[in-house]
Amino acid sequence: MENQKKQTKKFYHIIVLVMMVFFVISFITNILNSIIVDVKQSFELSLTLTGLLPFSFFIAYGIMSIPAGFLAEKYGDKTLLVASFFVMMLASFLFAFNPSYITFTITLFSLGCCMAVLQVVINPMLRVAGGEEHFAFNSVLAQLVFGLASFASPYLYKYLVSNNSTNTQDLAALLKNYVPADLPWVSLYYVFSFIAFIMLLVVLFVKYPKIDRNEDEKAGDKGSYLSLLKNKWTLLYFLGIFCYVGTEQGIGNWISQFLAEYHGLDPQTTGADTVAYFWAMLTVGCLLGLLLLKVMDSRKLLISATIVTIITIVLAITGSSQMALIAFPLIGFFISVMWSIIFSLALNSVKSHHGSLSGILCTGIAGGAIVPFIVGWLGELINLRAAMFFLIIPLLFILSIGFWANPLVNNKTISLKKES
Repeated sequence: MENQKKQTKKFYHIIVLVMMVFFVISFITNILNSIIVDVKQSFELSLTLTGLLPFSFFIAYGIMSIPAGFLAEKYGDKTLLVASFFVMMLASFLFAFNPSYITFTITLFSLGCCMAVLQVVINPMLRVAGGEEHFAFNSVLAQLVFGLASFASPYLYKYLVSNNSTNTQDLAALLKNYVPADLPWVSLYYVFSFIAFIMLLVVLFVKYPKIDRNEDEKAGDKGSYLSLLKNKWTLLYFLGIFCYVGTEQGIGNWISQFLAEYHGLDPQTTGADTVAYFWAMLTVGCLLGLLLLKVMDSRKLLISATIVTIITIVLAITGSSQMALIAFPLIGFFISVMWSIIFSLALNSVKSHHGSLSGILCTGIAGGAIVPFIVGWLGELINLRAAMFFLIIPLLFILSIGFWANPLVNNKTISLKKES
C-alpha cells in the first residue's frame, strides 16, 4: 500500500500534464463553433462550403483513430505527444501567416489528426499516473477540464475580435498587426500556435512512467477488427457514436449562424456567449448524469434524455429569440449523457477485443464531419431553419438504442428502497 502511494504521488505531474492536454484539445477543437459565422463572411462561403470546415476537422478523427492506437504501441507516448504538438504549432502558424479557405481546411484536417492521436495517448497515461482506483474520478475531472476549456475559448475569440485598443502592449492590438484588418479572428491561430509550442516544451522535459496498456486500450490486430466488423452490434454502436457526435457538432456549429440569420443576434457577442453556455451546460449535464446512472438503468436514461432533446431542438428552432437563447444551451445539458452511455453499452455488449472496439467506436467521431455538412448542404437547398430539423434523424437512432440494447453487463445502480 505504501509503495502504491509513493508510485501514485510520483506521477502527479503526469496527471497535471494530461489535464493540460485535455484543456488544449477542447480549447482548440470547439472554437470552430464560435468563429464559423466570421469564417463564412470572411471567405464569402456558401453554407455548403462552410459545412466542409467541420467536415475536414472531424473526418481526420475517423481516419486517424485506429492508426493512432498502432502508432502509440510502436513509437511510444512521448514521441506521439511531441509530434502532435509540433504539427499543431506548425499548422496553426502557417494558417495565421497565410489565411485562406484552402489553408484553413488543411489546418483543420491537420489539427483533427493531432487531436485523434492525443486522445489515444492520454487516457492510458491518466490511468497509470493516477492509479486504477482513482481512474473514474480523474476521468470526471478531465471531463470538467474539457468543458471548462470549451466554455473559455469563445471568450478569447470575443476579446481578440472585439478589442479596439491601439495599445501595442495589449495582446489583441499586437496580434492584429500580423493579420489582415478584415480577418481579426485569424489571430486566434497565432495564440494556438504559441500554446502548442509551450506544450511541446513541456512534453519534451517531462519524465514518463512505463505504461502497460489494458486490453481495452490496445489497438488489437487485423483479426480482431475483422471479427468485430462481422458483429452487427459493433456496426450499430458505431452508428450510435456517429449519430451522437454528429448531433453535438451539428448543434454547436450552427448555433451562431442560426441566431444571426433568424434573430439578428451578433455572432461575435451573443452568438459566442450562447456557444459557450452550450458547452458549459454539456459539462454540468455530465456530472448530473453520473449521479443518475447510479440510480437508474442507462437505457432508460438514454431514452428520457433523447426525447427531451428532440423537444428542446424543436423549441430552439421554431421559438422566439429568447426561447432560442435558452433552448440551445439546454440541448447541451440533455445530450451530455449520451456519449458515455452509448460507449459503455457497446463495450458491455462484447466479451473480448475491447481495444479494437474502442478504435472502431472512436472512428464514429467522423459523424461530427458528416452531419454538420449535411445541415449546411440542406440549408443551401432550402433554408437553415428547415435544415436543422435533420438533426432529429440521428437522435431517433440514438433513441432506438435504449430499446434494442442488450448488454452482457448492466450498469450497477443503487436501490433507493429500504431492505426488508
